[in-house]
Amino acid sequence: MDLRPSPIAGRWYPGQASQLTEAVDDFINTAHLALPAGEALGLIAPHAGHTYSGGVAGHAFKAVQGARFEVVAVLCPSHFHDDGPLLTSGHAAYHTPLGDVPVARETMAQLRAALTPIPLIEIRHDHEHAIEIELPFLQRALAGDFKLLPVMMRDQSAPIARALGQALAEVLAGQSTLIVGSSDLAHFLSQTETNRLDAEMLKQVEAFDPEGVLRTQESGRGFACGPGAIAATLWATRALGATRAHVVKHATSGDVSGDYTSVVGYGAVMIWKE
Repeated sequence: MDLRPSPIAGRWYPGQASQLTEAVDDFINTAHLALPAGEALGLIAPHAGHTYSGGVAGHAFKAVQGARFEVVAVLCPSHFHDDGPLLTSGHAAYHTPLGDVPVARETMAQLRAALTPIPLIEIRHDHEHAIEIELPFLQRALAGDFKLLPVMMRDQSAPIARALGQALAEVLAGQSTLIVGSSDLAHFLSQTETNRLDAEMLKQVEAFDPEGVLRTQESGRGFACGPGAIAATLWATRALGATRAHVVKHATSGDVSGDYTSVVGYGAVMIWKE
């Protein structure tokens, strides 16, 4: 199989299957949250190294533990590649120490058609960590195999994020699907300032307001490195019938390292249909 080689296994998370399984299972199983009645349609999860953000990510994926999905879309900012406004993998599958995750090629073709005239460019041997970092959590939390729909957003503007959300809803309707918005929050500020900015950003997410997320980013009242990914996730899940979004965990890198002078914020959100 044409596998995307991992640029981060052994660095951003354990490179050995047994160690990775133990760490991810611990993050998920130690997360405690009351699950509402209804159908989970989306998550927001952080994408830093598991050492720093894994405890928060575990709360997001706890919300879908044991669930089955045919397709999981993971949306993230493009940190390194600028080949087009929206990017995806040209490989047949992503590889992690826990196994291979096939890319949903047929659904990807449908998404490309639905996004016209916005191009969805395939790239190979990418260095993007923000999709791969979520895969071990999906591999351990979900029951059964799934296909991956990866989208990296170089352009996170409102028109692109809205178009992506609408196109995702169009092609995923009728399938058993989960949409994951991969984003960290405020970067390299004090704990106090990070908590203030993150609270405002997460307030917009919990209000199920994608426009509010982007306005908060533009005004500087809050910050996310993936505001477009968050907004597109909200637009897509809302169009698929989701009615609620709830913040289940917030923390910072300082809560792990003990250094509160310069931290990164992380949030976990579940999105569901009541």
